[in-house]
Amino acid sequence: MILVPTDFTKVAECALNHALKLASTLHTDIFLLHVIEKEKERENADAKLADIIRNVAKTSSVKITPHIRLGNIFDDIGGVAKENKAQFIIMGTHGVKGMQHITGSYALKVITNSVVPFIVVQERSIKDGYFNIVCPMDLSKETKQKIDLTVQVAKHFNSKVYLCSPHETDEFFINTIKRNLSFAEKQFKINGIVCESKIFEEKGNFVKQTLQFSASVSADLITIINGQEAGVHEYIAGTEERQFITNEAQIPVMCINPTSIGKEGSLLFFK
Repeated sequence: MILVPTDFTKVAECALNHALKLASTLHTDIFLLHVIEKEKERENADAKLADIIRNVAKTSSVKITPHIRLGNIFDDIGGVAKENKAQFIIMGTHGVKGMQHITGSYALKVITNSVVPFIVVQERSIKDGYFNIVCPMDLSKETKQKIDLTVQVAKHFNSKVYLCSPHETDEFFINTIKRNLSFAEKQFKINGIVCESKIFEEKGNFVKQTLQFSASVSADLITIINGQEAGVHEYIAGTEERQFITNEAQIPVMCINPTSIGKEGSLLFFK
């Protein structure tokens, strides 16, 4: 099952369209969630969810189940996903503007409070799938943890994966980068996935370099590890992750918390 939170905006509609494509490919259904703060909002929300489902049924056979939760988006999006054993959550973000919406900062807080992997989208529509995937590999041990899920998405869409790593001059860091790339390349090769590696030629902002590279290869998806800890204030934490999920090219970003790998975010989602 794929969980799609909606606030009935254009970007939420875009997230649902992404979910419809993935649900069709993965042969699963969609759980359409709206979180209300007050019980008096329920009737209006029910009507809006019903309208969405009726409109989708005109063009898609994917089953959509509506759900309303009284609470807040930070706790209940991840909570509902875990309760219903969601494969992942596809959520729209309104970038870095409009604090009344799920902005880049707020989206990161929602992600950090969930054990289920996210695909975060802006208003860029999905075409036929995620055929070019960029997977940045840095110096951290956690960076390897996104490989399993990237492999499974790539298998379903017959994707090409582009690995990219920062330029380093220190021999220890260079060797770490090479080991991480070698590990990733081996996993993709074992699974029959076409893979290309790139180490940036100059020292620079790795996020910006990755985003520029992603645009140059017409990436459909970027996969990252969320390095933030639960409870860290959203205005302080998440600068790199926020840059990814609010990127100007509006490339969708699959964001995975390190603790989710091997649990809800495991390969078992893609049998």
